[in-house]
This record gives sequence, structure tokens and C-alpha cells, in this order.
Amino acid sequence: MSAAKKKAPEAESQGASSGPAVPPRLRTRYEQEVLPALAKSLQRKNRLSLPKMQKIVVNMGVGAAISEKKHLEEAVSAITQITGQKPLVTKSRVAISGFKLRENMDIGCKVTLRGNRMYEFLDRLISLALPRVRDFRGLNPNAFDGHGNYSLGLSEQLVFPELNPDKYTRVQGMNVTIVTSTDSNDEARELLRGMGLPFKQEEKKEGKAGAA
Repeated sequence: MSAAKKKAPEAESQGASSGPAVPPRLRTRYEQEVLPALAKSLQRKNRLSLPKMQKIVVNMGVGAAISEKKHLEEAVSAITQITGQKPLVTKSRVAISGFKLRENMDIGCKVTLRGNRMYEFLDRLISLALPRVRDFRGLNPNAFDGHGNYSLGLSEQLVFPELNPDKYTRVQGMNVTIVTSTDSNDEARELLRGMGLPFKQEEKKEGKAGAA
């Protein structure tokens, strides 16, 4: 009884100090702004039928890990800091003798983000990382796979300010795939534009006017 009584006050004090978790601002934006806008533009009353983000997959292919294992260790460390989640190490499926690649070798790492971590990562990608990309002029609005999923590539990991450039001296790129609940590229594009993805503005009309 005494042990049980001792644990109870500790649990109460921990719960009181932590308080309710604050939802990510992009999650709040989706629920309060993006969903109503999508319902109006798509003319749907059922909120469950509206497109939403399901997960974000961040992948680093580390070809240099074939000869230097430390490069993969650096990539794992970097992607952990960037996403806040420990990655899964990816392995080669086939052997390629010309590249000294054997089957089942460690050649990369990836993380699958869902829930709050997904929204938090997207927020930092939009507000912090993309503005640091050199000569950035917007994302390709057509980089969808035909099933409502969007992919973009970053040429270096140091666009995320949480990484120390003195520690990560080797340039390492990554791919980011946003998986949505819709099979329509147009609906997914409207969703991601509402979430704040800076898509490149189309310049077809201006080009025609200039040619005329």
C-alpha cells in the first residue's frame, strides 16, 4: 500500500507539469482552413471524403556507403535530427559487380512520418528548409505520380538549420514523398497548395503573350 501511495502523487505531478499537448500549427491549419476550402471547391459535404495527408517518407540513398560505412552513419544521424525519428536502414536488393554492390548491403536510410511528426516536418520543410535552397523559384506543380502522391528532391541536407555544418561536411541529398488519401493529382495539388507548399507559378500565358 505504501509503495502504491508513493507512486500516485508522482504520476499526478508529472501529468500536471506536462499539460495538454499543443497540436502542430499545420494540423490546426488543415482542420480549420484547408478542409472548409476543399469542401467548398470540391463541393462535398462529407469531410471524410476530402483529401488529406497520410504519411511523409524521407529517404536518403547513400551510394558511398559501399566503400565507407561512416557515410551511412552520418546519414542516419542527420535524418534522425531532421525528422525526430530513428530511420530504417535500407538494403540493396540485387548485386551489381560494376559498382561493387552485393545483395543485402546497407545503402541508405528512410523514415516514415505520420501524425503530428508529419505535420511538424512539413512545417519546417516549408518555412525553414526550402527558403534556404539556392536559387529556389518554387516547386514543380506536376511532380505527382498519377495517384495523388507528390515527390521532391533536396540536393543537400544542410538546408535544415538544425544540422551543424561543421559536423556534416559531406553533401547528402534526400527525397521527400508526400502520400495523400486521394488518387487525383488535381485534388492532391489543391490540398498541398492549401497546406502552404510553394508551387512554381505557371508562365505559359506570359510566354505566349511575349511571343506575340
